[in-house]
Formats: sequence, structure tokens, C-alpha cells
Amino acid sequence: MPSAGIAPRRAVQLAALFAMMFAFTAQLLGALLPVIPLFIAASVVNLALDLVLQHLQPGLLSLLGRIRFDVTVRQLLRDMSMLVGLLHIDGINPLEEQAPLTITLLAFYGTHFVCQTIAVLVRRSRSLPFVTRNIDAGALGLTDAPPRLLYRQTGRRLLRFSVPTTAGLMVTAVTGNVLWGGLGLTVALLLSAGGTLYLSTWLLPGKGVIDEQRALAWLDAWLADYRPTVGMYFSGGATSAYQANMWLDTLADLDGKPIIVLRERFMVQKIEATDIPIVCIPKVAHLMRLEHSALKVLLHPANSGKTSQILRIPSIKHAFINHGESDKLSSCNPYAKAYDEVWVAGPAARDRYQLADIGVEDKDVVEVGRPQLAPIRPYEGAPLARYTTVLYAPTWEGWDGNPGNTSVILAGENLVRALLADPAVRLLYKPHPMTGSVEPRAGAADARIQAMITEANARRGGALPGPEAASELARRTAELDRLTTAAFRKNADELERMRLQGTPEEGRAAAVEAAVTAWEGAYWDSFPEWEHRVITTARPGIFACFNQADLLISDVSSVVSDYLTSEKPYAVANTSGMAEDDFRAAFPTVRAATILTPDASGVPALLDAVRTPELDGLAAARAELKEYLLGPSDPPSTVRFNRAAVELCGRADERRRRMESRLSGIPVQRSQQGVTTVERPPNGTGGASDTTATV
Repeated sequence: MPSAGIAPRRAVQLAALFAMMFAFTAQLLGALLPVIPLFIAASVVNLALDLVLQHLQPGLLSLLGRIRFDVTVRQLLRDMSMLVGLLHIDGINPLEEQAPLTITLLAFYGTHFVCQTIAVLVRRSRSLPFVTRNIDAGALGLTDAPPRLLYRQTGRRLLRFSVPTTAGLMVTAVTGNVLWGGLGLTVALLLSAGGTLYLSTWLLPGKGVIDEQRALAWLDAWLADYRPTVGMYFSGGATSAYQANMWLDTLADLDGKPIIVLRERFMVQKIEATDIPIVCIPKVAHLMRLEHSALKVLLHPANSGKTSQILRIPSIKHAFINHGESDKLSSCNPYAKAYDEVWVAGPAARDRYQLADIGVEDKDVVEVGRPQLAPIRPYEGAPLARYTTVLYAPTWEGWDGNPGNTSVILAGENLVRALLADPAVRLLYKPHPMTGSVEPRAGAADARIQAMITEANARRGGALPGPEAASELARRTAELDRLTTAAFRKNADELERMRLQGTPEEGRAAAVEAAVTAWEGAYWDSFPEWEHRVITTARPGIFACFNQADLLISDVSSVVSDYLTSEKPYAVANTSGMAEDDFRAAFPTVRAATILTPDASGVPALLDAVRTPELDGLAAARAELKEYLLGPSDPPSTVRFNRAAVELCGRADERRRRMESRLSGIPVQRSQQGVTTVERPPNGTGGASDTTATV
């Protein structure tokens, strides 16, 4: 994120803290002196400020909790200050009139703490050892969640229920009549007691879910009934879900019964629309139950600290499929040798692993292509439209601080400036979603680039689409959201979402695919052909941008490898400091690219080559590099990927039979009914193998 917004935000937070401290001080002074107007104003402002910050700055208030000044302490201090203030007001008898107020206030706090206890018990009772999606889990006794105000929002509940108390006591301070304070306290007490009783009904048998052991037994029974064969295992942070989402369609197209295994509860809702059953199992002890299931193969799109836990299961074969390939070192992580096989797109990745010398044996590398690339349309020659569409899709800065990772910092503004200077260029700017997450300079450069594009659009003009285009986009958006976005009540919790996200409707996957295609068409039609676009949202996806582009400018990343399937011209920015020859030698993915220097001086000649194919001397090199990076077009990647899954399932079956044989003492043949194994070819590609297996 841009660093420019950090300082003002911190200033606002600091001002809010000072305002709260000032309000507490003013309330105490107004109560002790007494100064009734100051006392009343400070009491009201103090509570109102806490209520507002609970909604707008919950993180700031959590800091106060770390120093033992949490919401309960703050509200108790406010209430005690109000009672002290009433002691100093003439006409109020402390023993006869204020004592009942104090007793009622103590009763209010008593019900608050009882409600806290019940909320903890309800949360525990509504926490299963796993989370599911696309699975009928009705047998678990899933029910709707209680109101969040009672169930999870401790601070907001106390503050909102305290509003009648503050209002009543303030009226008492003005009028001297304690009946108003008693009325306010009574209302607050009734609200708190009623909420506590209502919340406690979720502990009754009718609303409770089954216990952990019965839930795990249900999971075992579901696995035994569904009998999954090939699954995808994923663990990661909130921003990493795209690494799994890119494989959903490929996984769904495999022979057999697929499953998705997750480890973080929040990730269940991060996975995009799919019909594949999803099971999240956070605890490693429960994860081990998969060993006794029919699951044969797990595919891993990313490495994580929790990957080692699933690798402990010997009955499951594991393949690392990555979430994109590039010439970066991250594409040759030594962790890859922990898997049974490493599935790569083409010969380039095989060579990359051998050159890296990280312990991955060549026999364990399997070339499967990139099945996700099927939607990318091939090169059709020079652009015929009035405008040449250029996609600038830089990657992010990475974790290692290498200045050559992203071009945004050193070259981004120069590249965009050069492109915007050509009146016949339409620029699509799609930065990596993690741009600026590590290096603030990248976030700042990204913000400046977006501002440049906005200014360039203001200087342009031309024909605009009719209002029907916007209406069509809105209609398509609503339809796509209906199919891909789950609508939940505001109070819905994990178990309620599980109930609502049961078995998907038949044909939903095909409907989603059609809706995405229709949405993408409506999206591009809703903008004038001359307008530059900044695309920072998940939709349209990068492949949809590929199909719009006549030219890609990017960095050394998987974006380049994927774009090559179209064989369209592309360029790579060299911000590594290396000479061009060394740069090409170090990164095979740029061998068929135009190399741009940070000053972007080569952009005009590049655009000429795109518009005039006779000037494009890299067409043959792109075709050759495409096969080197992605493998042959025949058989299609989807076929090769599925075949690799079938073969690995066969190896898992063989291993299980061998173990059963050792336990029973009966020898077993390598060829059995349902599985016929022929030795794999020396290069490990699986291309000449006739292995088949029932998956």
C-alpha cells in the first residue's frame, strides 16, 4: 500500500486516543468539582467516542486492551465517574436515592459477565473440528447462529446496553430526580438480562450441534461414502487464495472424485465458486484421518509450513503443481524434493530443476503442460483495430529484496509514460495484487502510475458506448454474483454458512462458466475503445486481459510463460542491472522477448514491430520457446494432466497392495485387476507410459 496514507491515518488514530483520554479527564473533573455542563458533555462524548471507534477503529481499541484498558474497564470507569458526580449534586441523598442506583448498576454488570460466560460456551458448542462446503452436512445438527451482538461483539454489546444508563443518569444530573437514572439503569438491566436469557437458548438440545467425536465419525462416514480419489491440498494467508483458485477448473475435470483439503477456516470462503467438495481440517491430529480414506493423490499448488504435516501420510501420493512457473528462484524451491512427483509445464522447468541442483531427481519430474491456458486465444496477426492494446502486468517485489523482481519501482513510470505518449495505444494496467505489500516504494510507484493513467484519460475523448452497455454489464454482474457469491445473514457464523453451502445445484459449474464468459464480453463492451484501464480487481482475470492485448509488457514471472501460449509479441523489463545477453541467458522465458531498459527507450520500436509483422523478428522464436516452456500442443495439456493423475493414483494403489501383502504374508504381483503398470520412460514425463488406474 502507498506509504503516503500511513502518516495521516496514524495521526487520526493518535488524535482519537487523545480525545478519549481528554474526555475521561473532563468527566472526572466535572464530577468532582462539580461542573454539571462539563460533566454531562464529557460523559456523553466519552461514550459516543467509544461507540464510534468500535465500528471505525477496532484495531486501535485492541491496543488499549493490551494495556489492560479494555472496553469493560473503560465503561466501568465511566459509570463510576457518573455515580461520583451524582454524589456532588445537591438534592440527591446518597443512602436513600443513590444506593439503589448503585445496586442496579452492579446487577447490570453481573448480567453482562454472565452473558460473557454463556457466549464463550455457545462459541465452543458451535465449533466443529472441521468446516465443509459443497457437502450436505445436515446430519451435524447445524442451526442458525445467534445475534452477533450477543455472541461475539462483547464491546459493542456492553456499550450499546449502557446507552440507557448514561442517558438516564445525565437527565438525573440536570433535574436532580433520581427516577430518571433508575429508569435508565432498569432498561439497561432488562436488555442485558433478556439478551443473556435469549443467548442461553443456544445451549439447549434443540439448537446444539453434535460433539467432536460424533462429528469426526460423521466425517469418516462421509469420506467412506464419497471415496475421493484426487484432491488439492492448500494452506496459506488471506491473499494467497488465488494460488488455489487457478486450479479449480482443472481439478474438476479430472477423472474420479476430486476434493479440496484446506487448513485455515477463513480459507473456506476464499475459494471461488466450485462444485468440488471442500473440507477444512485445522488440527493435524484430525488431518491424519485421511490416511484411512480412499484418497490416493494430493496436488499441492504452494508450499507452506503445514505442508509437511500432510506429507506424513504414506498412503497418499503427493505432487507439487505450483501456482505458476517462471525463471525466479522461487520456482525451484528445495522443498519440492519432499513430494513424490513435481509436475511442470514443459522441458524448461525440467532443465531448471536440474540446473538448480536442489535434490529433485529427474525421474520425479512430470511434464503436464498448463491446462489453465485453454481459454487464451492464439495470435491472429497484426492488430486491425484503431488502437493497439498494450497490457502492462508487472509482478510484485517479492520477499528477497531483489530489484529485478518488479519493474514498477525502477521502470514502471517510464514505461507507462512512453506508452501513453503514443496516441494509438490503449493501455491496460494490471499490477500484481501484492504490489507494495513488502516494499513501500512499489506501492507509491503503483499509485503514481494509476494517477498518470487517470490524467491521460482526462485528456482523451471519442465515441462512448450507449447506456445499454452499462445496463448489460450491470445485469451480467448481478447474474455472476448470484452464481458465485454466497449471501449470508449478517449474523451468520461458520456453522450457518456450512448449512447454507451444502450440496450445490446441478449444473451450477456450467452456468458459472457461461456467466463469466458473458460478463467478460459485457465488461469490455462497456468502455470506449480509446480508454485506458486500470484493473486491480479479480475480474476480469489475467487471461481475459491476454485476449484483449496485442502486446504484453511484464517482468520475469509466470505471466510471461502463460502469455506465450498465444504466441503474441511480448516484452520484459530488465531492471536487474544485468547486460541484455546475460539477462537472456539467465532467464529462458525472455529469450523470445523484446528486452526493455528502465528508461523505456525501446517502446516506440516495439510498437512498430507489433503493428508491422514484417518488423517482428521474434515470431519463430516465440513458437519455439512456447513448446520449450509449455510442452507440445498434442496431446492437449488437459489430457496429459489427467494422465499424470491416473498414473500417480496407480502408484498409490500399488503401494497399498504391497503394504497389505506384507501384513498378510501373501505375495502380490505388480499387475493386478484394475491396475496395469508399464515401466515409466526414463525422462519421467509419463508421455510413453501406458499406466492406467481406476481412480
